[in-house]
Parts: sequence; C-alpha cells; structure tokens
Amino acid sequence: MKMKTIFKKITATMLAATMVVGMSACGSNAGTTNTSSSDSSGSSGTTAEAGGETTAAVDNSDIKIGVSIWSSTDVLGSQCKLILDAAAEALGVQVQYVDQGHVSEKVTASVEQLVAAGCQGIIICNSSDTEMTSAIKTCNDNKVYLAQFFRIISEENSADIYQAAKDSPYYIGAVHEDEPANGEALVNILLEKGDRNIGLIGWEQGDATWLGRWEGYQAGVDKWNESHPDDQAALSEPQYAGTTSEGGSKAAEALMAADPNLDALIPAGGGGDPLQGAIAAVERAGKTQDIDIVSTDFLPDLGDRLENGSMAGESGGHYCDPLIAFMMVYNAVKGNYSGFEGKFEDVAFPYLYVSSSDDYASYEQYFVDQLPYTSDELVEMSQLDMDGLKEAAKKVSIEDAASRAGN
Repeated sequence: MKMKTIFKKITATMLAATMVVGMSACGSNAGTTNTSSSDSSGSSGTTAEAGGETTAAVDNSDIKIGVSIWSSTDVLGSQCKLILDAAAEALGVQVQYVDQGHVSEKVTASVEQLVAAGCQGIIICNSSDTEMTSAIKTCNDNKVYLAQFFRIISEENSADIYQAAKDSPYYIGAVHEDEPANGEALVNILLEKGDRNIGLIGWEQGDATWLGRWEGYQAGVDKWNESHPDDQAALSEPQYAGTTSEGGSKAAEALMAADPNLDALIPAGGGGDPLQGAIAAVERAGKTQDIDIVSTDFLPDLGDRLENGSMAGESGGHYCDPLIAFMMVYNAVKGNYSGFEGKFEDVAFPYLYVSSSDDYASYEQYFVDQLPYTSDELVEMSQLDMDGLKEAAKKVSIEDAASRAGN
C-alpha cells in the first residue's frame, strides 16, 4: 500500500470524525496517551512505507522517547506522527505520545507523564514559554533530555526561562520556523491578489508561534501601506478559534458578520482543523470566490482547493521539524551529543510555500505519496553530528527530496 493511500485514509477517517463531533483531536484527545513500540516486535508498519524501502531496525529497544504534542491525530499532527514513527522503527526505539491540546496545565502535566512512563528523552510542542519552566525542571530532576519542536523560547521576552534552558544539562535546544517571515510571506500573497480587508484567526492568545505570525502579517501590511498611500490595507483584530474546526468556523462567521467588505482570511494554523472550519464557513456563506484564504499547515486536499479557489496559498511541509528534535534527543540519550549546559541549540527549519495546484503536485510527489526520507536515510541522519543535523534541517525542500529520490 502506498504512503499516499495510508495518509489519505488516516486523514479521511480523522476528518470524518471531526465533522461528526465538530472538533479537532486537540480538544477531545487532550491528555490522551498512545505508545508505539518500534522494537523488533514491530508497530504500525509505517517505516515499510518510508521511500518504499524496508530496512532492518537498529536495536535500541531500551530507549523510549516521549512526544508531547497538541494532537497526534489532526492534519499536521498525524503527519508528524508518521515521520516520527518511521524514525522510531528505523532506529529501533520506542516512542510514546501525549496529546495535550495546547492546554497549559496539560502541557506541563504531559512532561511529568512521559517521565513517569520511563522516557529518557522528550520532545515537546509547548504553547507558551512559561510552560517550559516546569518542563525543564521536571527533566532536570529526572535526568531526562528535552528539546522543543515548532517552538523556541524567546530570549527577548522570556529571558529568565531562556537562561534556565541554557543552564540546564538536559535541555538541548529548539527546532522552529521563522514565523514573522512566514506571516509576511502569506499576507503578501493576499496583497498581491488585491485583497485589502483581511481578517485574522488565531488559535490561543499568547501562543508564541501565533504571535510571531501575527507580527509578520502586520509587518507586511505596514510595508504595503507605506509604499501605497492611496491603496491602503487593513488587518482585523484577531478572532480566536482554539484548535478546533468548530472554533475556526465560528471565528470566520464573526469576521464576515463584522465586515461586509472582508475579502481575505488568514487562519493562522493550529494543526489544520481551524482552517478547515473557516473554509467551511466561507463556503456556507457562498463567498468562496469573494474571500481569499491563506494559512499554514498543508491540508490533504490542498491541490484541489488551490484549483477551485477555496485556498489562495499556504505554507507548510514542515512536519519533519519534530524529526530533527527527535534526532537531537535520540543522540543525547545515546551519549553521542553532550555538553549542553551553557548552550542553547537553535535549529532553523524552513517552510515550503505553494500557491498553485502545480506547486502542490510537486510537493505531493515527495512528501505525501511517500515520506521524504527512506529508512536508510533516517539511520544516516541519526549518525550526523549537531552541525550536520542543522544542515540537514536547512536543506529540507521539494528539490532536495527529488534529488535524493533520483529525480
């Protein structure tokens, strides 16, 4: 069975459930746990689909790595789980997930839960910097290695927490995207299309990633207005959707009701479900051709949506970000990486951008039809030093995946 089939079946089942109960897994599964054992006994068989190759797993069955994630079953979360399960099986380690829904107390509890489950290393997608104070302390107290994915502690806004991370012998670092640049790139797609009244949908107030994207949206509009004094654009105050489809739908409805001249929406992300809710609301209102939508976190039907106009562009393809964090923690547990005290490993990860169905077709070939790394390549990645791993992260692109696939 091809990875495309597996991924689309997973997504279709998940989306059907989402539509039935009007929520995302972030809301319903917060605090739930599932474990994939990727030792010789096998697990879901995901790695057999990684690039179409099967490779005997390395024997690391005594290693367990925990994943604290908003949801391992929504659009983006399920993609992350696919690549992490593939890496776990290729390396012969166990992996355990806790879905915390970006609910602050559940984020901090998830770290305690994973430590209690015997994880020697944890990767975490937290919601706010403040949650990392407890996460770092818990890992320090239990000698468990820790790395962030899709997030970084702000040295400017959370100096004390950043210093605590830097001082920790167990905190390794963070893999993250340039969110202000991402936000500016997305709003520029809308401005170039002629949109001037842009509605914003965030997921949680205070979320570091959302704030970075909002900064970028505003910067893009400010630059446009400075250069076009007679053709001004405006951003709405954000509506907050949480991480559910229902929340995205209500936020879009509120923005359309508040501004009859609304001609664009930016649901900021949140794993994909708020975006789907917003699209559905626009479709119900009969405004698909009147309101352009851009967002972050690729949808599985993005190619079709770019074709029919229900999406104008999207950034995404970053589901391998947690793979880099996983490799960091894996190598720390193995003793290959050490000397973290006094350091903060900052790993930049690129977004991929698509604004046409042709763009998405190229992405789909190498990131949906199959995983972008074979089992052998995942093992090779695990053998890179920290600088090599940072370079591997920087290189992620459609062109790189095509080259490694021999095309």
